[in-house]
Amino acid sequence: MLKYTFIALIALFTISCSQTKENKEIPEAPFIWENANVYFMLTDRFNNGDSSNDVNFERTKETGVLRGFMGGDFKGITQKIEEHYFNDLGVNALWFSPIAEQIHGSVDEGTGSTYGFHGYWAKDWTRIDPNWGTEEDFAALVEAAHKKGIRVVMDVVINHTGPITDKDPSYGTDWVRTGPACTYEDYNTTVNCTLVENLPDVLTGSNADVDLPETLLEKWEKEGRLQEEMDELNAFFAHTGHPRAPRFYIMKWLTDFVRKYGIDGYRIDTAKHTEEGIWAELRALADEAFAEWKAANPDKVLDDNAFYTVGEVYNYGISSGREFDNGGVMVDYYANGMDALINFELKSDGDKDYEFIFDKYSTLLQNELKGKSILNYLTSHDDGSPYDESREKSFRTANLLFLTPGASQIYYGDESNRNLIVEDAVGDATLRTFMNWEDIENNTEVNGIKTQDLMLHYQKLGQFKSMNPAVGAGIHNKISEAPYVFSRDYVKGNYSNKVIVALDAEKGPKTISVGDVFSENTILFDYYSNQEVKVTDGQVEIDSPYTMVLLSL
Repeated sequence: MLKYTFIALIALFTISCSQTKENKEIPEAPFIWENANVYFMLTDRFNNGDSSNDVNFERTKETGVLRGFMGGDFKGITQKIEEHYFNDLGVNALWFSPIAEQIHGSVDEGTGSTYGFHGYWAKDWTRIDPNWGTEEDFAALVEAAHKKGIRVVMDVVINHTGPITDKDPSYGTDWVRTGPACTYEDYNTTVNCTLVENLPDVLTGSNADVDLPETLLEKWEKEGRLQEEMDELNAFFAHTGHPRAPRFYIMKWLTDFVRKYGIDGYRIDTAKHTEEGIWAELRALADEAFAEWKAANPDKVLDDNAFYTVGEVYNYGISSGREFDNGGVMVDYYANGMDALINFELKSDGDKDYEFIFDKYSTLLQNELKGKSILNYLTSHDDGSPYDESREKSFRTANLLFLTPGASQIYYGDESNRNLIVEDAVGDATLRTFMNWEDIENNTEVNGIKTQDLMLHYQKLGQFKSMNPAVGAGIHNKISEAPYVFSRDYVKGNYSNKVIVALDAEKGPKTISVGDVFSENTILFDYYSNQEVKVTDGQVEIDSPYTMVLLSL
């Protein structure tokens, strides 16, 4: 575990640090996934660290708006890791788009030509797409993240291959179905179909032994690694006893990255569009691979946390509890290898009263979902109705992301008001602009909010949460209505953690009740104004220009 020291990590900005209490020692907090701050980015859209890999496989066709590669890569992410960008935000887990080599051709449709810049159109699961870098670049990214106490979550796709193009033949009828397209009327028309036209659906429900697709055999032969790949597959199937069914080939390829690099978890794509039992199969193989990596790399192991899986069950909301209605079939994905599910409900709850939201989420997580968790988000790469598309409620967005019980998912640029509305961009493309580094550097104003002010707000909340497991995983209790003050209390084994949060308090001098959460004369630290305060008669006095107070030991 890293021993955190709380300082104002804003050297990038010109904001005064005069109120910072330097080198404030924070009690060491265990990392728990239920309280994680996860930063999600499309690798191609985040940061270009190596312009020499921007074009591969002659992907030079003119595309529709925001539908081609833009240069982001692993070196760009690593650069930001080493610059402490993520630590400054309190981020302790990185999730980025899938890494597999993408189809070489483009898909031509009404939106214009589209390349697989987003990572969800796999051509070859055994190779990293060169647009994002080499395996050495990927290894460097994971190692840099781990050295900063940041876990790595790999986005995995088993449901489908990439589209068929003139450069990308089908895997063949014993591997995929090319129709019918899903109509989502029931379980069958959600699972046994293609998500959209020309997105071949892997036959994940089949246990029949199949040979490798000709397109892969020819590719590996040309690359001089056919025998190596065949030997590894033979060893895998001999060890596991699994049939040589399509899904197990892909699971082998996906878990190779865990075994080799120490990937900490998976984000599972399109989970409800396959038979739910396959995720338990994948989890078992990933657990084995993670254990092997830990045994082989004892000096690199961060902690004793198990491998982590979070599923994208589209439209799952926390109110569903353990069971999700997937076309008339009630499915418990938590019983099928998932530690957490992405929560699609927070964006619809977002404008409700804070206490309503926080109490609701805490109650569900401490009861129906006890031992499991959710990953809250408000913006993503494929949700066409984000909570605050026009970026008019940026501070509230941050409050909701970090203070709502559960884990938090920042979508790249949430912290910097990255533009989500692009003229002529069709569908999801408008959500996938390049990261707005210039706005951060220039302190651009959006809807009356300076970018650096918003960044600082994210940093304070993110660091507070990362250092206090009670924020995301603790039991919630309201202390007062006006100002709105609540506590969170987390206990596990010999470790305990308590926090007090005040929202919408007065600027300037203010009195904050702490109830009986902290005893008389306890010295607390306000992470928002960076000052110590003492509990007197069940309350603290704080003089700060802020309406937020974040208290803990």
